[in-house]
Amino acid sequence: MIGKLILIAIGSAFINNVVLSQFLGICPFLGVSKKTGTAAGMGSAVVFVITLASAVAGAIYKYLLVPFDITYLQTIVFILVIAALVQFVEMFLKKKMKGLYQALGVYLPLITTNCAVLGVALTNVKKEYTILEGVVNGFATAVGFLIAIVILAGLREKMEYNDIPKSFQGMPIVLLTACLMAIAFFGFSGLK
Repeated sequence: MIGKLILIAIGSAFINNVVLSQFLGICPFLGVSKKTGTAAGMGSAVVFVITLASAVAGAIYKYLLVPFDITYLQTIVFILVIAALVQFVEMFLKKKMKGLYQALGVYLPLITTNCAVLGVALTNVKKEYTILEGVVNGFATAVGFLIAIVILAGLREKMEYNDIPKSFQGMPIVLLTACLMAIAFFGFSGLK
C-alpha cells in the first residue's frame, strides 16, 4: 500500500508533471512566475486547493454520485467544489496575508478555472483511485506544479540580468525556458 502511494506521488510530481508533461495550468504558470516569492505563494495556494479538492471530490464521487447513479454530473460537481474552495482560500489570504493576496492579483481567482485542479479530480476518477490515493495524487501533482513554477520564477529572475536578443525578450524566452524545463522533466520518464 505504501509502495503504491509512493509510486503515485513520484509519478504525479515528476514523471507526469501537470504543467510540463500534461500542459495543464499554463496560465498561472506563465503569469505568476516573475518572482519566486509570488510563485511560491501561488504554488502553495494550488497545493492547498488541489489536495482539498481531491479529498472532497473523491468523497462526493464515492458517497453521492456513484450510489445515486449520477456520475454524469461529476464535472459540474467538481467545478462547484473547486470554486467553493478557491473562494475559501481567497478570503483567507485577503484576511491573513494581504501582501500575498495583492501580489497574486487576478491569478488567485484563476485557480477556479485552472484546468489542473479539475484535471486532477477527473484523473482520480478515471484511474479509479481510492480517496487516499486520490489525495496523494492531488498533493503530489500540486507539489509538481509548485516545483515547476518556482524553478521557472528563479530562472526568470536570473534572466533579467542576461543579455537576451531583442526578438527573444519577454514571453518568447519564457516559453523557450518552459520548453527546456519540459524536456528536462521528460528525463524522469525513465523512472517508471
